[in-house]
Amino acid sequence: MNRKIAFYHAPNSRSGGTFSLLEELNADYELHLVNLKAGQSRQPDYRAINPMGKVPAIRHGDVLITEQPAIFMYLADLYAEAGLAPAINDPLRGAYLRWLVFYGSCFEPALVDRSLNREPAPPSTSPYGTWDDVVNTLQLQLAKGPYMLGERFTAVDVLWGGALHWTTLFKLVPETPQIRAYIDRVVTRPAMQRVAARDAEFLAQQAA
Repeated sequence: MNRKIAFYHAPNSRSGGTFSLLEELNADYELHLVNLKAGQSRQPDYRAINPMGKVPAIRHGDVLITEQPAIFMYLADLYAEAGLAPAINDPLRGAYLRWLVFYGSCFEPALVDRSLNREPAPPSTSPYGTWDDVVNTLQLQLAKGPYMLGERFTAVDVLWGGALHWTTLFKLVPETPQIRAYIDRVVTRPAMQRVAARDAEFLAQQAA
């Protein structure tokens, strides 16, 4: 089966997580840069790929996937030999899916409200409860460390390591010793370092 992936990416954006995952998986992919500052993600040709005008997006043959957690599930299963996705009969599979989905369903909405100084919706309608609920739930899971699922490094850590790296830099998430140590374990991995270096090159090229 041809496993080559077309990957649509903008440097210094959420799609950095997918970029890092592709590198961790040693995947066969073709990179398509999207210049957000030039408004390329809002143009008709890119909206034909993702009507939301967002990155990341991937195409595998005729299959198009958007939404970063869905992309992570798809890629880690497609390249299962890399060992970054617990198998369907693995006891870790449930927690793996939970924490991939928690990122988009709870963390991101809470983060947007936090960054805009907005109060969350009432508990009966809020998708995440309160900001403290999200952070405390996350820290309880990290306490099982060294990784999100305990001893095993998975695609979940690629997602969360990068997300926590950026959100602590912007002072949105508290940089507790536990969170700092977790970030350092993940972002110092060779795949993450390669992506950071390449993104710096892409940004320099776009600024030139």
